[in-house]
Amino acid sequence: MSVSPYWEITFDADGDTDGRRRDRLLAEVGPRGVRDLIVFAHGWNNDRSMATELYSRFFSAVPGLAPATARIGYVGVVWPSMRFTDEPIPDFRPSLTAVGTPETASSPGLDDSTRRALLDTFPGRDAVVESIGRLLDQQPDGAGALEEFGRLVRELVEVSPRAPRTGFAADLLADADADADADGRAEGAPEMLTGSTAAVCEEFALALAGPGSPSPEAVAGFTVPGLPDVWKGARELLRQATYYAMKGRAGTVGERGLGPVLGRLAGAAPGVRVHLVGHSFGARLVAFALRGLPEEVRTVKSVTLLQGAFSHYAFADRLPYDARAAGALKGRQSRIDGPLVCCYSQHDGALGTFYPLASRTAGDSRSVMGFGVAELLGPKWGAMGHDGVQAVPGTVKLTIAEALGPAKLPLTGCVNVDAGAVVKHGGPPSGAHSDICHPELAQVVLAAGRIH
Repeated sequence: MSVSPYWEITFDADGDTDGRRRDRLLAEVGPRGVRDLIVFAHGWNNDRSMATELYSRFFSAVPGLAPATARIGYVGVVWPSMRFTDEPIPDFRPSLTAVGTPETASSPGLDDSTRRALLDTFPGRDAVVESIGRLLDQQPDGAGALEEFGRLVRELVEVSPRAPRTGFAADLLADADADADADGRAEGAPEMLTGSTAAVCEEFALALAGPGSPSPEAVAGFTVPGLPDVWKGARELLRQATYYAMKGRAGTVGERGLGPVLGRLAGAAPGVRVHLVGHSFGARLVAFALRGLPEEVRTVKSVTLLQGAFSHYAFADRLPYDARAAGALKGRQSRIDGPLVCCYSQHDGALGTFYPLASRTAGDSRSVMGFGVAELLGPKWGAMGHDGVQAVPGTVKLTIAEALGPAKLPLTGCVNVDAGAVVKHGGPPSGAHSDICHPELAQVVLAAGRIH
């Protein structure tokens, strides 16, 4: 690790923590003289080694940027998530990112690294993963094979109705929805897992192929050069289904895991100022920690979201397209004794293109068939990391140069920071989604927390 003192907190999929690591943090942070504690949660990584590599690289810039009088401690949150290994992280060692060859990345088959990641992320479902991999490798003809593929994907990501993480995949509250649970969370399985698998795979394949590709309806019964490969759509269905599972885990770990740990930390070291940082689904994790924070705790002094992979309406009191509904985190920014800073970039392909594809996980009844990227990127299904916090009155919008300039960040409230000037590197399919290890973003964290 590039910095010290550094602690690690580990959570399982239900938000239960490794007590030994937690207790070490609680016992040591006060005696080590820490005044400001930066807590970082990763997004979709395959294992602990990738997470700690990310933390080491991001944190390495902080000591040189912070004032000499600062007394900073660092925490890395490790939780069970995964990233498809055809999604490169700029400048990371190939041994960590396990990126396949270009041929593997463009193939609908399941490469060995992704297969291993699925086995690690969904323990006990080895036979299901192997069957999914076999179908993607063989690509048999006929709708029956695709329906079997859909059944296996559902079996892979399904959660027991009694599991703690049930219901944590919703970013919106449905106050007037009869299907909402006791806490008002919108429930129900994602539409992409309940409808016709063949139709969904065709739609994903068309969306991935881009504008100008022929429609299956227009060429029914014929073989047409350039018709999108439906098994590439099937692989995208697998990707989006695993994202749906990771999305639920992130909310669970945040509310049931990290939030309560921060409450215990406030009791053990009440003078420590906490600064939450999250990337991708890790941004969702730290945001949901505000729901699990004990009511009396006021030690969270800033929250910085880096390319957040959750709804840009999550903090809204009312949704622009449905006055009955609100964001799952409505008003939770008031739990921060400081600003909520959301960094976003137009170069993020994962959130600019693939997040709208996953709109089906929220029960969108529209088909992606026939819609171009512009339509799919409509405001209803936008992500935090694509255009920032939306529908929250008083939200301030700044470029990253402005945020770090003389005007500085506001002391409270929601702040959108366009980080596209630095978050801009990365190849397909995720673009600059993971391009976050920049001194400028470390400066944003320091500025948001008023660390001195």
